[in-house]
Amino acid sequence: MDRPPNNVLIGFSIHLFTASGAFWAFLALVAAAEGRFTNMWFWLGVALLVDGVDGPMARYFNVKTVLPNWSGELLDCIIDYVTFALIPAFALYQSGFLDEIYSFICAALIVCTSAIYYADTRMKSRDNCFIGFPICWNMLVFTLFVMEPGWYIAFGVVIVSTALTFSPLLFVHPVRVKLWRPFTLSMLALWTLFGLMALYSWYFGMEVSSIAKIGIAITGLYLYCVGFVQQLLGKVA
Repeated sequence: MDRPPNNVLIGFSIHLFTASGAFWAFLALVAAAEGRFTNMWFWLGVALLVDGVDGPMARYFNVKTVLPNWSGELLDCIIDYVTFALIPAFALYQSGFLDEIYSFICAALIVCTSAIYYADTRMKSRDNCFIGFPICWNMLVFTLFVMEPGWYIAFGVVIVSTALTFSPLLFVHPVRVKLWRPFTLSMLALWTLFGLMALYSWYFGMEVSSIAKIGIAITGLYLYCVGFVQQLLGKVA
């Protein structure tokens, strides 16, 4: 298929589409502050959808060449920090899973380590894996909301994940890592499906079903661990 001609209007429209993630993040933050967590996760989901499609759109329409003075990567990182780290940290604090002191410790660890990680130019391996835990706090905190573990488990998950941020272990990018990509994308799709089931239950004031909880746990564990399993097998580097 021939690439479309360079078009400044299309290029800037794609940047505006990326920037809309900031507004969805704002709506999520307002919802979290008001304790409307179902709404918060919905708006974060919209922001995640935007984040998932704006990159391929930008590459297809050659936006980097069309608008060389506008950094889509920087814009993306700014929004990702808010949606992937800052709001999930605030939601964890607001949720009441942890006592106040532990909530502040977790929030400090999440927002500070995430900021340092985004500033690291070596965050990607040559196989497009993330080196260290890749600041997917939105998915991780959402899983804690679904599973409702004891405070010590939630605290332990945060401690371990922040420590892994600075580890040499690899975590897959579900789209860009070619190894096992069809299966990984299938697991991501299932995780999303189980997440939608949980949101549906919350919206109607019901308990999250065991099927959704087990599905979130299994698919989430796969997505969390598959990168360093591949690394251990010597398949990625």
